[in-house]
Amino acid sequence: MTEPAPPLPPIKRADLERRRRGRNWALFVVLFALAGLFYAITIAKMTRH
Repeated sequence: MTEPAPPLPPIKRADLERRRRGRNWALFVVLFALAGLFYAITIAKMTRH
């Protein structure tokens, strides 16, 4: 069985949290853009007929 990792120093913890927030924002933007694309495709298909 492996031992738990030692706690991170405050500077490393802050760096990890900053990177995690950045990834979360990037994922939010990608998901929002994908939803917008689906919406635009749906509206385009509805107005074509």
